[in-house]
Amino acid sequence: MNLRVGDWSFPDSWALPEVNAVPGSRWVHLRRVAGALLAATFVISVSILELRSSWLEAHVFSAIAQRATFSVRPAPSRALARPGRGPYDQRLGFSELPEFIGRLETRGYRVDAQAWNSPLARALTHLGLFPIYHEKDQAGLKILDRTGQTLYHSVYPRQIYPNFESIPPLAVDTLLFIENRQLLNPSHPYRNPAVQWGRLSRAVVDLAIHKVYRKHEFIGGSTLATQLEKMRHSPGGRTGSVAEKARQMASASLAAYQDGPETLRAQREIICDYINSIPLAATRGQGEVIGLADGLRDWYGEDFATVNHLLGAREDTLDHRRSAAQARVYREVLSLFLALREPSQALVRHPDDLAFQTDRYLRALCHNGVISPRLRDLALRTRLQLRLQAPLESRESFIANKAPNAIRMRLLPALGLDNTYALDRLDLTVRTTLDQSREKAVTDFLQGLSDPEAAKAAGLDQYQLLNLGNPQSVIYSVTLYERSKGANLLRIETDNFNQPLDINQGTKLQLGSTAKLRTLITYLQIIEDLHGRYAAMAPAELKAVPVIPGDNLTQWALDYLSKTTDKSLEPMLEAALQRKYSGNPGEAFFTAGGLHHFDNFERSEDSQIMTVSYGFQHSVNLVFIRLMRDIERYYMFRVPGASPSVLSDPNDPARRSYLERFADFEGRTFLRRFYEKYKGQTAGQALQTLVAGTHLTPLRAAVIFRSVRPQAGLDEFAAFMRAHLLPSALAASDLAELYSKYGPDKFNLNDRGYLAHVHPLELWLLNYWQQHPQATLAEIFTNSATERQDVYHWLFKTRYKHAQDKRIETLLEIDAFHEIHRAWKRLGYPFDSLVPSYATSIGVSGDTPHALAELVGIILNDGMRFPTVAVQQLHFAQGTPAEVVLQRQTGGGAQVVSPVIAKLVRQEMIGVVENGTGRRARGGIKLPGGAMLAIGGKTGTGDNRFQEFGAHGWLLGSHVVNRTAAFVFFIGDRFYGTILAFVPGKAAANYKFTSALAVQVLKDLEPRLLPLLAAERNVS
Repeated sequence: MNLRVGDWSFPDSWALPEVNAVPGSRWVHLRRVAGALLAATFVISVSILELRSSWLEAHVFSAIAQRATFSVRPAPSRALARPGRGPYDQRLGFSELPEFIGRLETRGYRVDAQAWNSPLARALTHLGLFPIYHEKDQAGLKILDRTGQTLYHSVYPRQIYPNFESIPPLAVDTLLFIENRQLLNPSHPYRNPAVQWGRLSRAVVDLAIHKVYRKHEFIGGSTLATQLEKMRHSPGGRTGSVAEKARQMASASLAAYQDGPETLRAQREIICDYINSIPLAATRGQGEVIGLADGLRDWYGEDFATVNHLLGAREDTLDHRRSAAQARVYREVLSLFLALREPSQALVRHPDDLAFQTDRYLRALCHNGVISPRLRDLALRTRLQLRLQAPLESRESFIANKAPNAIRMRLLPALGLDNTYALDRLDLTVRTTLDQSREKAVTDFLQGLSDPEAAKAAGLDQYQLLNLGNPQSVIYSVTLYERSKGANLLRIETDNFNQPLDINQGTKLQLGSTAKLRTLITYLQIIEDLHGRYAAMAPAELKAVPVIPGDNLTQWALDYLSKTTDKSLEPMLEAALQRKYSGNPGEAFFTAGGLHHFDNFERSEDSQIMTVSYGFQHSVNLVFIRLMRDIERYYMFRVPGASPSVLSDPNDPARRSYLERFADFEGRTFLRRFYEKYKGQTAGQALQTLVAGTHLTPLRAAVIFRSVRPQAGLDEFAAFMRAHLLPSALAASDLAELYSKYGPDKFNLNDRGYLAHVHPLELWLLNYWQQHPQATLAEIFTNSATERQDVYHWLFKTRYKHAQDKRIETLLEIDAFHEIHRAWKRLGYPFDSLVPSYATSIGVSGDTPHALAELVGIILNDGMRFPTVAVQQLHFAQGTPAEVVLQRQTGGGAQVVSPVIAKLVRQEMIGVVENGTGRRARGGIKLPGGAMLAIGGKTGTGDNRFQEFGAHGWLLGSHVVNRTAAFVFFIGDRFYGTILAFVPGKAAANYKFTSALAVQVLKDLEPRLLPLLAAERNVS
């Protein structure tokens, strides 16, 4: 009979003879020993067979791996995959996904779909194993337009081998010789590529010896599969412990069997993934280098296709020149494989050691038959030159990438990143609201404006509007948005400025009379507030309401409500638009701390009395200067702590607090100016700068030196005086007298400033800096509080009431503009403060095209401020256990302007186009079906100059800063945006264009915008 153990059978001759023996006999003992030996032999035989074939573990690991799965479901996962912390996980953004999701949810996004891991997959990750899935060799940021067309795609690494078959066999054989010679053996289809038992055993023994005898060298036991896991997922790409090595081996084993028990295909994929993933330090100009392809390009300047062609060529088909080239690229490939062990050391710090190692391996590779003697000899004669700085790539046009770059700038704060280098490497696809075809059409048009001949040939009208100046120097920008349910969608954002700066959001520009739109809305909101306060009162009650002198708006509201029979809001707002102001430029206005004069654009308006409506539609400056004065006076005494008596009553206790506040405020202003003047200079240089700008006399020089360097002795004082004044004019006795008479103990700081003809705080600052050369501006402010008050001690005397009043008025104006700023901020004003000046109504405080467009969106949405959406969807880690899709939510707007005000402002903006400064767009836009879309807007011209004024407000001098022409508009009830023409710098003095240029650009863009304007409403 045969003996069977499982699937194994043994012949009868192997069986021991049956012996009838009693317990304890030697035959029983022999039988037991023989059975144990037989069992041990069987176990050893099976173990050896298993070690060679991996049949059992192949089926076990395969069964586990095929159950450790994930699926994407349209709901947030309740059990997120634990993010890895390896270089691969960090580069692709998997490690930061929980933080990304948290930040995006605060910005109005919600998880729309997410990967759900199976219970077994979750259990494995909780045990510390890496997720099991087919990982990507290449990923990067992709930006799509609303239809799915690609706007931008960054891949990293930039080049890879797409599959094993594309890798030259010579490169594969070389890698396997260096790292893992047992791979790709077809006689063992079930072998676990993650474990090489002989190598592992030797590594364990060597490590044990090394622990006892430190000079004993030891090798690693890693296979390509475990190295791949280490490079991608272990912290820092390193093996920090035995437990980490076990984690790598277990994860690599499961990954190898995820497609079934046979691993020959998996082994080929491991080789391809490894070659595409090896970290090769970093070069200046390109950053981190990953993968053989990018390594050859960045470190050696090789063309990837050429390298593959040479390595794949038969040696007997190559001439001498191409044989030398083959040897060169082979040596480069070999050196990069060897550099992997310590990339920075080998490639950056010790390239000579790398060359020595490469020579050693060339000989060993030839000895083992991997390469021919001819290739060895040619490669040994080749010397390589590493490039520490990769050459700059040919830069793509910034103009062509304006829209995707704008999206990238929005993504940075949304994800909490601070550079596009990290952003571009994320495994992220972004769906935007942009319309690529219209974006390109508009961009091409703007670029054409820089070519005078082409533009004239196309019949464009801009050049007659430029008057003077080079058309190629004019920067144009266009934004267009579409209203949608609960959101405003960005459709076009572009300009012709071939630099990374985003003109629409990244600049603070004085856009002229476009500020009148904000001013008009603020004015109407004040009238609305007054209506809510007083409309229900009877005429007698209205007459009894006290009015602060100068508060013209409250007085007008009370008069209007006393006389009208219809006290509803809309007629009162309409009447407010008909209030009249003079266009006379002859009046001097005390604002921003001094007297100022303003002019109208059209001289014919100087002698007219005009309504607010006319002034808005025709952009009359003096109407809005006077309107802003009324707005300021409305707020002036409504701020906490302010009252009219602070100016009229010399004994009002609030006066002193205002004067102290002014002293502190103006003292800080001067100190900031002096800090900038002397920043970066030594104490000695600062003193030289001061005296160089002062007309010195012996008295002034003495006061300056003794104030700045009070501890200096007479000899140092004498040296200074003789160096800056005629030596013959100063006797020793004179110097001694000056030194004694003008010491800092003889006069207070204010008097010393007067004697030296230098601002007292400038003397104080240079003295402080002498003692504290590293002081910051904040420290200077902190330690000068007493001096700032002392310098203005004269101001507190009652005989200076007029001077006090002017300074108190300045602070009251600042407080009033804080209130105006709060009102503007609710409407999307982008900056943290306003210039406290009536000139804010005509653009002096600056704005951005994007913020102006947002304001028009509010008006178009009946006063609702909805979010502006450019990024509709973010899809992270597609095809991985970390996959998550976030969708932008709509709705949740805020009512910041009442519908009735929004309606009236729309009418006024249409009036600008039909009757006023936007007449070039009169008539609207006709759609293919015959329907007409009305156009409304507000124009603005900024002739922006830096001006210096004298004590009485007279202009002393000016120089040009830039020139702008803007048109903020809406088209129909769905679309709105901005057009900007802009010339920066002194060159702007050569241009005389006005806002008519921006209006004309919109008119000429009409055929390019028409397909979008005529399309049915699209909410994506």
